[in-house]
Amino acid sequence: MAYNFSERKKFGTWRRLWLYLAQAEKSLGLPITDEQIREMEANLDNIDFKMAAEEEKKLRHDVMAHVHTFAHCCPKAAAIIHLGATSCYVGDNTDLIVLRDGFNLLLPKLARVISRLADFAEKYADMPALGFTHYQPAQLTTVGKRCCLWIQDLCMDLQNLERARDDLRFRGVKGTTGTQASFLQLFEGDHSKVEELDRLVTAKAGFKRAYMVTGQTYSRKVDIGVLAVLASLGASIHKICTDIRLLANLKEIEEPFEKDQIGSSAMPYKRNPMRSERCCSLARHLMTLVMDPLQTAAVQWFERTLDDSANRRVCLAEAFLTADIILSTLQNISEGLVVYPKVIERRIRQELPFMATENIIMAMVKAGGNRQDCHEKIRVLSQQAAAVVKQEGGDNDFIARVRADSYFSPIHKQLESLLDPSSFTGRAPQQVAKFLKEEVRPALIPYQSKMGGKIELAL
Repeated sequence: MAYNFSERKKFGTWRRLWLYLAQAEKSLGLPITDEQIREMEANLDNIDFKMAAEEEKKLRHDVMAHVHTFAHCCPKAAAIIHLGATSCYVGDNTDLIVLRDGFNLLLPKLARVISRLADFAEKYADMPALGFTHYQPAQLTTVGKRCCLWIQDLCMDLQNLERARDDLRFRGVKGTTGTQASFLQLFEGDHSKVEELDRLVTAKAGFKRAYMVTGQTYSRKVDIGVLAVLASLGASIHKICTDIRLLANLKEIEEPFEKDQIGSSAMPYKRNPMRSERCCSLARHLMTLVMDPLQTAAVQWFERTLDDSANRRVCLAEAFLTADIILSTLQNISEGLVVYPKVIERRIRQELPFMATENIIMAMVKAGGNRQDCHEKIRVLSQQAAAVVKQEGGDNDFIARVRADSYFSPIHKQLESLLDPSSFTGRAPQQVAKFLKEEVRPALIPYQSKMGGKIELAL
């Protein structure tokens, strides 16, 4: 990703765009020779960055600095480099190429994260775990089902990134204010050749379509769409890593922790979830970046104003670079999640007795008991047990109280089955299996060839 937003990628792409333009203009009859084309082809990556910097310092214009630098190593082609074009021909079209390529780098990474989490969800599809609503104990779920909530959000992000990439069009050859006037003059009023020039250059750059109308630039609303889906990805990852941080506090699940890793300089026992914390920190930054293109699109005057440029050079690159490292970190986390079943079981035992009260009432009624009498007995015993937990700091002894009460003797032998955690997880295991089979695995098929490799972090 760093290369994708590098100076070499940027200016190398400029030169390729100048080549595409010259090739297309030649094919449509402009007096450009094969020798000039070959000279440009031979110097696409022969960039004298020192000379370009010196030219830019003198000219105060980055595009013309690189036109001169390219012309210096292509003296025969110098006269036709940038013919009919404006700065945004190379600037905006390169940005669109870089955005497209950025998505192509992020998508396999996101697919790998989803794949790793899908394997985790499948492995723990049946393991009961205490659910939480309002961060208060709720009905049981399973470890795998909770993970599927994370996966579903990431699958939405996968679709959003694919759609944003596929919706990108090329700016093409549109001239200084988008009217293509310079190219119409070059081709002596032949509108069909101007349209064909636009089509040819668009195809050479690997795009299926160009924007039919532009000002000097492509609409800056395009950037909003790009950063919006990345911000949405950031929100998903923040939620996932927050859940992992909370689970680490509960000692139910932890991110990878190296043998010699130190959690705190003062508290040697600590195992801080620093990978997840880092993801949350960077995800917040990623989510804020969408405000830049929103503001930029809102303040563009007429066909274009240049106060977009410096802002875009920062926010577009930062968004993709941030998303890239967050996904790498999340892949590392997902490849090494540690589950502590005994802790999960203990927490269930603490909360399940109260959740089982309705089952106990139903069993007593089936055994001939009165529903209202049973309800009152359970109310009294549960409040006594709650007092032990809250006031004395003891364990939940509700079931022991039920066992000790002769009123419940008709169902004493059923208590174990009534308290089986798997009977409280509903269809969670089946939901996991169906979700992974019908939605997740099919979405990953386009990325199967890029699923290999583990992420090792040097943090």
